[in-house]
Amino acid sequence: MSRFSLNQATTKYWPLPELAAGCVAEGVTRVGLWREDIQAYGVEKSAALMRDHGLTVTSLCRSGFFQQPGWLDENKRAIDEAAALGAPVLVLVSGGLPPGSRDLDAARAHVGSAIGELVPHAQAAGVQLGIEALHPMFCSDRCVVATLGQALDLAAPYPASAVGVIVDTYHLWWDDTIWDQIARAGREGRIAAFQAADWVTPLPAGVLLGRGLPGTGSVELRRFREAVDAAGYTGPIEVEVFDEALWSRPGPEILRMTLEAYAAHVE
Repeated sequence: MSRFSLNQATTKYWPLPELAAGCVAEGVTRVGLWREDIQAYGVEKSAALMRDHGLTVTSLCRSGFFQQPGWLDENKRAIDEAAALGAPVLVLVSGGLPPGSRDLDAARAHVGSAIGELVPHAQAAGVQLGIEALHPMFCSDRCVVATLGQALDLAAPYPASAVGVIVDTYHLWWDDTIWDQIARAGREGRIAAFQAADWVTPLPAGVLLGRGLPGTGSVELRRFREAVDAAGYTGPIEVEVFDEALWSRPGPEILRMTLEAYAAHVE
């Protein structure tokens, strides 16, 4: 279990101090955090809470959304927040098409140039930018980067230490090129983070909430873990689940269920 990291989204309604104490109680030493929760609690206060409980922050979710006004300043703030938390990776979700646009190629090109503008700030802060590809159904409004190959192409002009990619099983499991792309990501040294969740059908009305605990859906999760291992990735494995039914349970119960599912289907 040494690589397990609890992504905060999995225990969405668990207050941060209780989450920290609960992780310690279960022997969990790694957590992935979300910006809105950290901002609500206070960035410096959150960083101190993690340090006081001996917790390592594995990633900060999320920034990007490069089609929105003010994206440059907002992303620089996110980089600074990640650095303050000691998070080595800032997860970037690119954003969808600009309002009124149908030019997908231009939107992706803008993502690449926007990331280039952020690289100097990220390097100075010691934070790696992690480009996350989302399932194609999110392409219009949430993320024009739909495959790991596209994410790698966008990262390619920049040093791997500054720009990597996120391998997220929920978003990538459908792609018949994924195993080759994971191997490519390993060769290029660009796997910034590995996130595990299952694809549960039928999808709920809020499609994002179809991320299930490992073992509840359609994804060959252990095959993914073995693939990133074979590609040379030795970092943390975040379990990141969005599930209203799961969220309704007490935080300690969710964490125990998550640990059991991880051990049975990912580890």
